[in-house]
Amino acid sequence: MNLEKAVLTYSDMLYKICIVMLCNEQDAQDAIQETFCRYLEKNPHFTDAEHEKAWLIKVAANHCKDLLRFQSRHPQVPIEELTESLADGQEQQDVLNELLQLPAKQRTVIYLYYVEGYQIKEIAGMLGISAHAVKKRMQRGRQQLQIVLKEEYCR
Repeated sequence: MNLEKAVLTYSDMLYKICIVMLCNEQDAQDAIQETFCRYLEKNPHFTDAEHEKAWLIKVAANHCKDLLRFQSRHPQVPIEELTESLADGQEQQDVLNELLQLPAKQRTVIYLYYVEGYQIKEIAGMLGISAHAVKKRMQRGRQQLQIVLKEEYCR
């Protein structure tokens, strides 16, 4: 059976299994995607459709277990709790929330410069980019923050 046919035949069943195990729609979708990626990588030979179905279920269940194990070993804090604990007031919390919405490149340089206190040359060395690139990312990030915060506080 080819991948397309396998996806059409088994994806709904795998989704239900993964959603029951993980209780999270995004994680379930990731598990299904990973299952079909392994199907492509391994290119297993099956004796019949039931053998293929059992193999896909086993791979999906094992991936779900791996995700659950990872989550138990690496607990996550909801972003709302993080921003509340880091910010002193509502205004700082709003700025922090907007900072977290910036693209990763801009967010990283702004964080390293303003929060961690690194100099532009140090940031450039850490990220493996030029000092000019660091300055440009900071400029773009500040512009975006300024636009968003100006709109927010002028309402």
